[in-house]
Amino acid sequence: MLNRVMSLVHLDFAPSHEQPHPGRVVLATVVSLAGSLLADALLVVIAQALIPSTKGYVHFQFGDYAKLTVIGVLIACAAWPVTTRITSQPRWLFFRMAVLVTLVLWLPDVYILMKGQPGKAVAVLFVMHLAIAVVTYNALVRLAPVRARAHQPRHAAGHPVTVDLLNSRSLGERIGFHGRGATVNVTGLTVYVTT
Repeated sequence: MLNRVMSLVHLDFAPSHEQPHPGRVVLATVVSLAGSLLADALLVVIAQALIPSTKGYVHFQFGDYAKLTVIGVLIACAAWPVTTRITSQPRWLFFRMAVLVTLVLWLPDVYILMKGQPGKAVAVLFVMHLAIAVVTYNALVRLAPVRARAHQPRHAAGHPVTVDLLNSRSLGERIGFHGRGATVNVTGLTVYVTT
């Protein structure tokens, strides 16, 4: 049962990629924090301009939403390198984690709405959570992507090679064949290298 669940969520602990460069993770974290806080601030300004009744709403104060935004973004940014270590499909898993976390973070908004908080203001809080998730996910997967393995094994001539053509810059580079005068023949789904 556990193996089936792990298989469904691609939790295979067998990444075929290099980890994101630490400097890129730091850059993505800074961009995530700045972008999320900017998105929050813009949404508050827009909400207060379009819905005057939300002016002065307690959860629209910078100190109120900034603290929670920073905590959430830092947790997400710490989760990205962990995700890239535990799965061979980190973007697939991280996207689903981002959706799940966003849904969970909407629960307090639902709670305060049920307790009588203004509906229009709470709706903006929902959008703020969504904006933070979109900014953070995109910053991490685009600015701190996983890297292809630096050294691919060389393959003997005439032996079949498995190749991921969608993620390859060049076929020869991907299969690790760097000899001169080589030809690569693709037959069906099998690639043969000949000299």
